[in-house]
Amino acid sequence: MNKSELMKTANEIRKGIVTAVHAAKSGHPGGSLSAADIYTYLYFEELNIDPKDPKKADRDRFVLSKGHTAPGYYSALAHRGFFPVEDLKTLRHTGSYLQGHPDMKHIPGVDMSSGSLGQGISAAVGMAISAKLSNDDYRVYTLLGDGEIQEGQVWEASMLAGFRKLDNLVVIVDNNNLQIDGRIDEVNSPYPIDKKFEAFNFHVINIDGHDFDQIAAAFKEAKETKGMPTAIIAKTIKGKGVSFMEDQAGWHGKAPNDEEYKIAMEDLEKAGEALCQK
Repeated sequence: MNKSELMKTANEIRKGIVTAVHAAKSGHPGGSLSAADIYTYLYFEELNIDPKDPKKADRDRFVLSKGHTAPGYYSALAHRGFFPVEDLKTLRHTGSYLQGHPDMKHIPGVDMSSGSLGQGISAAVGMAISAKLSNDDYRVYTLLGDGEIQEGQVWEASMLAGFRKLDNLVVIVDNNNLQIDGRIDEVNSPYPIDKKFEAFNFHVINIDGHDFDQIAAAFKEAKETKGMPTAIIAKTIKGKGVSFMEDQAGWHGKAPNDEEYKIAMEDLEKAGEALCQK
């Protein structure tokens, strides 16, 4: 995909997020929207995957460490063809396979069940070590929240990743500076995030997480980095794409009502029309 196509796809993924959370009347739209561009690049450009064969042995692995942003994950998987887009409307409904957090046993394309913050990166490190031990060439990617990295387990896993020189591992931090209780630098600041990862022997890349040129360059650089894992610190805006949600901590874990849903979809429709005119 070219940059314009990626931007259009990301906008469709954002529509899927808002639709799913509205239908569920619960969920986490803010961090799903901030990571939508990362999800888009991963699933439409970066990952070696096949929706027709979700468990193929040589596929790249992805672990959503910040599992509560499952609406964004599911929307990306659906638009990539792992399951029907229409099923997004069943999010969190009784009997739906699309639970509030990723479930590897029931959702095509999900490599790891996640949701307990801090644990996903540990699973990703384990997968990367397994690939090294088996001489497999698949790569492992994991997406963390910037509030999540307040968890000590994140740094235990990072210490092992750096020590084991896991150059097949890419850790992405969705740095939107907001968590459920407010701004991360006011709750329990993890800054400077880049210097911390460098201290654990990571190659670190800082980017604008909404700029597809920077996203593409970062993943290319990660693939070319040998002898150490890579951490991509993506500066983003929580609620990106929906006017009243942007940079608002209150939209961390709240569903839009009918009126808010209408406004949100109008925002995204206008964004889509503008992209078509470029």
